[in-house]
Amino acid sequence: MPASRLIILSVAVAAAGGAGYVAKNMVVAPPPQIIVDAGPKAPAIALQDVLVLSGDVPMGNKLGNSIGWQSWPSDGVNANFITRAAEPEALDKLKGSVARVAMYSGEPLRRSKLVGEGQSFMSSILPTGMRAVATAISADTSAGGFILPNDFVDVIMTRRADASNGGGGFNTETILKNIRGLAIDETIQEDEEGKKTRVGQTATLELTPQQAEIITVAQQMADRLTLALRSITDTQEKNLPEADYLVNGAGRRGTVRLIKSGEVSEVGARK
Repeated sequence: MPASRLIILSVAVAAAGGAGYVAKNMVVAPPPQIIVDAGPKAPAIALQDVLVLSGDVPMGNKLGNSIGWQSWPSDGVNANFITRAAEPEALDKLKGSVARVAMYSGEPLRRSKLVGEGQSFMSSILPTGMRAVATAISADTSAGGFILPNDFVDVIMTRRADASNGGGGFNTETILKNIRGLAIDETIQEDEEGKKTRVGQTATLELTPQQAEIITVAQQMADRLTLALRSITDTQEKNLPEADYLVNGAGRRGTVRLIKSGEVSEVGARK
């Protein structure tokens, strides 16, 4: 091999070796791996199965399929909740229970919101100290049938004027104001064209004991009692005047109240 070729080959080998050396030194070393200590792991949250509303349940309706078990943090479970651990059969047993107040999806079920076993619905929703009194109504004495439970009404008494005193026509008076309606007993009737309509027959009102006495006397005196529906903005009024003279009179003891021809009088009053 000629000397010139040998020299050229040697130079090429040396150049290749030098290029490889340079390339090796130019490779960037990978950054060191950083290990982050996340600290101690959070402890697992203890859970319990709690009976929860899966849908809205209006007052007076059965729970039905609107309840189910749901996992709930144990720290948030109180004695009023119904748990699977304490009552494993509660889901099936309570499906037929009736709501004494409106309940909403997502809230834990409480027995205090259900009609108790052996209780009637009406007595369970009646506040302490109040009385439920029924009065007959019709479409023309109940705002055309638009009065519904939990609406507030005024009770208007209409009676004929005393003809013996030269009076004529009718006298009207609002005897009770801002009274809550508890229930409306409705029946279905057919009109002359055969159309079926829902007509109220009886309205049950929430009254104090004295108001119950007033409406009882008024039912005997009146030719008609009418329920006037109040605006929802007027239901906050309190201490409204009422016809307490129907039961109180002059406030004297030992008297007997006599109702005759629509007039109230007292007999046997002490002097």
